[in-house]
Amino acid sequence: MATTDRQATTLALAHALSAAERGLAVIPLSRTKLPALRSPHRDEPDPAPCHGECGRFGHGVYDASTDPARIRELFAAAPWATGYGIACGLPPHHLIGIDLDTKSGTDSSAALRELALRHLFTIPPTVVVLTPSGGRHLWLTGPADVVVPNSAGRLAPGIDIRGACGYLVGPGSRTDHGTYSTAPGTTHITPAPCPRALLRLLLPPPRTHHFTPPSAGGHGQGLVQFVLAAHEGQRNTRLFWAACRAYEDGIGPALVDALVEAALNTGLTEREARATIASAARMTGHRP
Repeated sequence: MATTDRQATTLALAHALSAAERGLAVIPLSRTKLPALRSPHRDEPDPAPCHGECGRFGHGVYDASTDPARIRELFAAAPWATGYGIACGLPPHHLIGIDLDTKSGTDSSAALRELALRHLFTIPPTVVVLTPSGGRHLWLTGPADVVVPNSAGRLAPGIDIRGACGYLVGPGSRTDHGTYSTAPGTTHITPAPCPRALLRLLLPPPRTHHFTPPSAGGHGQGLVQFVLAAHEGQRNTRLFWAACRAYEDGIGPALVDALVEAALNTGLTEREARATIASAARMTGHRP
């Protein structure tokens, strides 16, 4: 058994180094699919949050690296490792993992197809990793400025998402339940970009608040909701457009505070929001 484990560790290290050559940051995993190295702070009575700033190994996905020397050090510190994890959300790929599980008794592949039909997207040819339980991991890439959170069953029953601060079990890893492998024909494929419609489903739903001043009426409420629905990359544009419409319709001054509050809820700062609204006022011939 010891010889078998050593062979599994050697093979896992080889696979991990190969993944690192493709720009994928990796960590060693145990047979349970958990990070092989335990936290160096586990015996501290009240440990402060640490993501590796202490300089020691044992911080899970925060140990992940593409540096071959560091990867060898990680595996040397965990000679019992039989697999490796691939960190998601990191450059250059900003990997997103779609985990289609089979253990929940639901048809996760059918659920994904139904989502694709309903929201008008298709999964492009990409890397597919087969799990010992019969499930599949689809590898996709995301935009550099978008943080996809981890989730379990939120998208649909049996579909888990691996995003920022998460990891995928790499192909070639050996676990208590079997070995992970790349699906035939996908070994040398580059992970494909995540379809925009699917990406929107993976992001947390925007917080919806109703900020309608009495004097603004229903039209003012519509403009505020238009700002609240803004996604990353369109917040200033939507705010500017809504503010222009408000000033053109004579409700600009009454709607300023509500627009600012809506903009804050999308992630803009108060300074950014007020500057954008002031620009809209000047553009429409009004004094901010």
